[in-house]
Amino acid sequence: MQHWLSVHPLISYLIILGCIIYIFNKVFRPQKKLPILKEIAVYLFMALGSAVLLLLQIDKLPIIQCMAVAIAMMMLLRIRQFKDRRKRTARTPKDMGS
Repeated sequence: MQHWLSVHPLISYLIILGCIIYIFNKVFRPQKKLPILKEIAVYLFMALGSAVLLLLQIDKLPIIQCMAVAIAMMMLLRIRQFKDRRKRTARTPKDMGS
């Protein structure tokens, strides 16, 4: 897989950029909207950072695989939070008193 990703740099770049954007939006996005110029600047820096990570990916470091693990862990956390929230709302006030 590592060899295939280094042979196809455009696909690797798009995967890295997509992972970075997803991780930013799920973890680091501020609560209120940024002004449009700051938003553009953030995405430009993410695109530049993706290019640097692409160089590391081509140099045989498992960047995409590490991002995939990070995204999988984020999804597991979301599933756990969903289940906990559902369990909390299923309790009745009588159950909470004992």
